Amino acid sequence: MPVELRREPRSASAGLDVGIVSLATAVPTHAADQRQVVDAARDVFRDQFEEFDRIAAVFFTAGIENRFTVKPFPWYLEEQDWPSRTAAYVDGATALFIQSAAKALDAAGMGASQVDTIVTVSSTGIAAPSLEARAMAELGFRADVLRVPVFGLGCAGGAAGLALGAELAAARPGSVVLVVAVELCSLAVRRDLATKANLVALALFGDGAAAVVLKSGAQGRARITGARAHTWPDTLDIMGWRVDPTGFGVIFDQSIPRFAYDNLAGAVDGILAAQGLARPDIARFICHPGGRKVVEAIEASLTLRHQSLDHEREVLKRYGNMSAPTVLFVLEQALAAGPLPERALLMALGPGFTLSTVTLAAPSA
Repeated sequence: MPVELRREPRSASAGLDVGIVSLATAVPTHAADQRQVVDAARDVFRDQFEEFDRIAAVFFTAGIENRFTVKPFPWYLEEQDWPSRTAAYVDGATALFIQSAAKALDAAGMGASQVDTIVTVSSTGIAAPSLEARAMAELGFRADVLRVPVFGLGCAGGAAGLALGAELAAARPGSVVLVVAVELCSLAVRRDLATKANLVALALFGDGAAAVVLKSGAQGRARITGARAHTWPDTLDIMGWRVDPTGFGVIFDQSIPRFAYDNLAGAVDGILAAQGLARPDIARFICHPGGRKVVEAIEASLTLRHQSLDHEREVLKRYGNMSAPTVLFVLEQALAAGPLPERALLMALGPGFTLSTVTLAAPSA
């Protein structure tokens, strides 16, 4: 007779206890001012859109003033094929991986040889060998380090990667886990695609990386006490990549803010209930700011005070939407502003369509 294997849900009492020892971020050197971007986009796309100026309003309503990119902005408005985009990804993402990881390890007072597991999250390019392998020699990781490259999580990758890293740290008590999220979203900008989704990507996307050092049982700057996700059925077409011979083409359904408004609260309540918590127990929500409308939808759905997601708006304004690392930039801002409240929930929405969450506690909580 076949044996049915079932995984019982993790109870609140059997939660995680993993410390965030350090967190560091990095961006490329090329800055892209939003006004310069829209002027350049107008030169390229106005003949392809009868109502370009109406559609281009998203550049000024997205809440973004600046982004950083691995290439000078004119490069993106030239004809680029899949090999040129891949070369830019491998070089740029590896450099950002090294920069952010080195900063995080230095902040933790650790050397790369002390890292037991590396979780690399990236969905904006393809590299085999993966990024952590390319960074091994320069950073000095051990030959026996466990490598866990993760692709396809998109904007949810920062939260999901942090959750995965915490689970791996908890599974091997005393081990050190390095989580690095690197995304070069700018490489998805396409001169050859005269679509509204492409213009939205041009208005929103920037490049960046974030690295986090985790250790089970450590107090650190914050403690991870839970990690959960929720995926809605029949939502594959809301967000993702469309792949063709030129590269990735972005899939952005215009219903994302409305979907978040209608569905986020129920999913969050279910995730918290599984940990013995409720929304009033959460003193701070730390969210991925996909865009101004998404931030507003999150506040409305969770009945948060208007403009309460201030760190989210500041990160969006200064860096744009960097996909996976963005929520970790927000966490960095929250930690820099003062001690973390007794309980916080870090969360991000991404392809699937999925909500990934990490429950955080103050070090002494």
